[in-house]
Amino acid sequence: MQKQLQQDHFKVTAIKKGEEHTYLQGRGAQFNTRNRFLKNEQVREHIEAIDSWEEENIATQYIEQQAKTIVNKVESPDVGMSYSMNAYAGCEHGCIYCYARNAHEYWGYSAGLDFERKIIVKINAPQLLRKQLMHPKWEVMPIMLSGNTDCYQPAERKYRLTRGLLEVCNEFNQPVGILTKNSAILNDKDILQELARKNLVRAMVSITSFNEELRRVMEPRTATAVQRLRVIEELSKAGVRMGIMMGPMIPGLNEHEMQRIMKAAADAGATFTAYTFIRLNGAIKFLFRDWLYKNFPDRADRVWHLIEQSHDGQVNDSRWGLRMRGEGAIAEMVAQQYVKYGKMYHMNEERIGLDTTIFRRPGQQMALF
Repeated sequence: MQKQLQQDHFKVTAIKKGEEHTYLQGRGAQFNTRNRFLKNEQVREHIEAIDSWEEENIATQYIEQQAKTIVNKVESPDVGMSYSMNAYAGCEHGCIYCYARNAHEYWGYSAGLDFERKIIVKINAPQLLRKQLMHPKWEVMPIMLSGNTDCYQPAERKYRLTRGLLEVCNEFNQPVGILTKNSAILNDKDILQELARKNLVRAMVSITSFNEELRRVMEPRTATAVQRLRVIEELSKAGVRMGIMMGPMIPGLNEHEMQRIMKAAADAGATFTAYTFIRLNGAIKFLFRDWLYKNFPDRADRVWHLIEQSHDGQVNDSRWGLRMRGEGAIAEMVAQQYVKYGKMYHMNEERIGLDTTIFRRPGQQMALF
């Protein structure tokens, strides 16, 4: 029943948006999907019913919150991290494919437009990290910044929570990883350089396409690919080990760009890589389909079917080991390209882990005397 409700909702929304509304520039999603955890919702059934309908503010809203925890144990074996921390829930970047959209439903919001314009800000994030690291049972492992949403999204300009988290990591000698697609990371070059000297940080920049037309609609509020390469170059020169995340690779849209992305990143100083293959789980399926047919009607059917061919007839796969890589001819071709060009551009040749041996708690040495 739930699946049918979602399908019906997509059909109705697509018709209404196509007939009554203009495309929302600067946003990836064009509507709000149903929240599967909510029994009731407010919808606008008739455009003429203006007396009983209050238009929602489309500007980004920051919702400040005192969080209870900040460090999360990661159970998935597919994402290459043991712990993550996210100072922000929701992401103004608006990437239409983002798997984190579904998590916004746990907060009572939609995975669609709400995810991009209702940003939950965990204003006590640095204090929570300090508490976590001071706990005697904390066993030092690298923590990933942006395990869910981008730690350098526009909210960081105001709240500087990522900066605060890095300062705590530097104080404790806590190793940390970073994944971003925003050039604002350069604002923290000084502290990243300090962490790098102690082999406590490595950073990845996500690059999905050099096609600006595609980036503007697929990742509407992100830095251009040229800016992201500048990030790699500047931080590499500052001594920070830099890599690239190529993801998601979407057949018929950007999978053919893998070689160009890898070469440009290597030339800029990146030394390691990762990639993911597109999967559309939960509400993202309806958001992506709506986006795809509105922006690329000439190839939408083909792209959609190629995604289905790569997930055993579906657009999502929950199986460990396959869900982030896909299967079938197209997914295998992408995997082969990844290996081939990785060797060609000397990526992933060094397996250097972050240092977990110099972790210390403030005052720890004094306590010995």
